[in-house]
Amino acid sequence: MPANPAKHVDHQPSRLRCPRCQRPDRRCLCAWVRPTDTQLPVLVLQHSLEAAHAKSSTTLLHLSLRNCRVEVGERFDEPTLTSWLTDGTVLLYPGLAAAPTTEARPRRLVLLDGTWRKTRKLLHLNPLLQQLPRLSLPDPPPSLYTIRKAQLPEQRSTLEAACLALGQLEGRPAHYAPLLQAFDGWVRSHDGARSNTRRHPAPEPPVEKLIPS
Repeated sequence: MPANPAKHVDHQPSRLRCPRCQRPDRRCLCAWVRPTDTQLPVLVLQHSLEAAHAKSSTTLLHLSLRNCRVEVGERFDEPTLTSWLTDGTVLLYPGLAAAPTTEARPRRLVLLDGTWRKTRKLLHLNPLLQQLPRLSLPDPPPSLYTIRKAQLPEQRSTLEAACLALGQLEGRPAHYAPLLQAFDGWVRSHDGARSNTRRHPAPEPPVEKLIPS
């Protein structure tokens, strides 16, 4: 036996990814994209840990809305952030300390994307966001986002929140119904895959693997 045996190298091919949505081919969400125009531009500030989450709704939102920008990070450069937050910008975020929205009609909508804890951190690390007038969703319909658990009843996915807010601000909620319906289909496709996994569990390891040597 050689003194320094060569390490085994696994030459398994990497999973193919869709060049558009960057998801593995079997999880490609392009079939659910619904090109949708908006009267208001949308800016999503996405926490860096959320960007790689397979169940994030932001990718579908970004691919569908024709006027949607996504920036990923945690602490954003202040001059750059200032250039994004032009006059008339409102932040969609709940909170009793929210400043009242004085704009008759806002000119830009900002959303924070991540878990509740991560969005609070984004808000804390970027004081400019704290100065924005805030918007909340009054009595939103039940969430379609059943593949991730919300911490509060009023929380919605970023896609749902954006569609509901835009529909409210632009006065045309029905305009965003096709995208919400597509989102529901995408969520159900995840639920279906999860159900199949439960019905067809992975095989048990061979018995000899369970016996100590």
